[in-house]
Amino acid sequence: MEAQFLQENQPQVYAQLKKSIKHGRIAHAYLFEGDKGTGKHETSIWIAKSLFCTNVHDGDPCDACNNCQRISQGEHPDVFQIEPDGQTIKVDQIRQLQEEFTKSGYESTRKIFILSQAEKMNASAANSLLKFLEEPVGNFLAILETESLGRILPTIQSRCQVIHFSPLSKERLQKRLQAEGLSKETSRLLTHLTNSYHKAVEISQNEWFNETKDAVVRWVDYLLKKDPQAFIFVQKRLLSQAKEKSQQIEVFSLLLFYLQEERDRLLAQGSWGKEINRAIEAALQAQKKLQANVAFQGVAEQFCVKIIYGDPRQPEKRA
Repeated sequence: MEAQFLQENQPQVYAQLKKSIKHGRIAHAYLFEGDKGTGKHETSIWIAKSLFCTNVHDGDPCDACNNCQRISQGEHPDVFQIEPDGQTIKVDQIRQLQEEFTKSGYESTRKIFILSQAEKMNASAANSLLKFLEEPVGNFLAILETESLGRILPTIQSRCQVIHFSPLSKERLQKRLQAEGLSKETSRLLTHLTNSYHKAVEISQNEWFNETKDAVVRWVDYLLKKDPQAFIFVQKRLLSQAKEKSQQIEVFSLLLFYLQEERDRLLAQGSWGKEINRAIEAALQAQKKLQANVAFQGVAEQFCVKIIYGDPRQPEKRA
C-alpha cells in the first residue's frame, strides 16, 4: 500500500531507502521534510513494516502479516508514533519515550519511534530529544517528520539524515482528485492552490471556499465584460466574504486561476489575448500589495479600475 504510493510519488526517496534497507545501512535517525501530503508518514510506516515484516517480497513488506497489520493500526509494541499533545509536543512525551527505549524490545531487539509534526516540539522537548539522539540507548531508529525544516534545531538536524520530499506533480495530484469524484475544473483549481492531496481534499470540503469560489467566478465575469458592477461587487459581496487576511489572499489566488483559465481558452482558439495578460499582471501586482499589508478593499477596487477603465499611468504596450 505505502510502497505503491512511494513508487508513484516519491520514486527517488523510495529507491534510496529501499537500497539502504537491503544492504543494512539504515541510519539511526532520519528527518523527513516536505509539504503535507507528500508521503513522509507513509514512508515512515513503510520503513517500520519493512524492518518488522515476516514476509518481505522483493524488498517490500507484505502488508498482510501480523506485524504489518499491527503497525498499520498503531498497535505494534516496538513501534511508537508520537503526535503533538494539543498545539505542541511536550517534554513529558519525549521523556516517556526515553523511558520506553531503556527497556528491551518486546518482540525484537529493535525499536522505532516516529515523531509527526516535529517542528511543534517546544524548547524543552527539543532539547530532551537532542540529548536522546546524542546518547542513543540500544538498537533504535528515530524518524522525525516536519513541514518546516527551519523550525528544527540545527543540532537535531545535524544528527539526522535529512531527506527531502518533493511536492506532488500537478498532473498526478489532479488525476488523484478526479479519481475521488471531483470535477476536472475543481481538480485543476485545487492543484493551483496547493501541492498537497490532503490539503486539496480539505479545501474542497470547506464551505467558505465553495461560496468564495462562486463569488469570484461572478466577479471575473463582471471584469471580463468590463462591467462597472465589478466595482460594486467588491463592496457588496467580497468584503463580507473575505474578512481575514488569509481569506483575502485566497480571493486573489482564485482570481488568478480563473484569469489564467481564460487566457488558456483564448490561446486554444488562436487568439492573442493581450488584455487578459495585462489583467493577470495586474492581479499579480495586487497580490503583492495584499501581502505587503495594503488594505484589501483598496487593492480590489484599484484592480477593478485598471481592468475596466485601463491604467492611465501606463503607456500602451506593443503587442
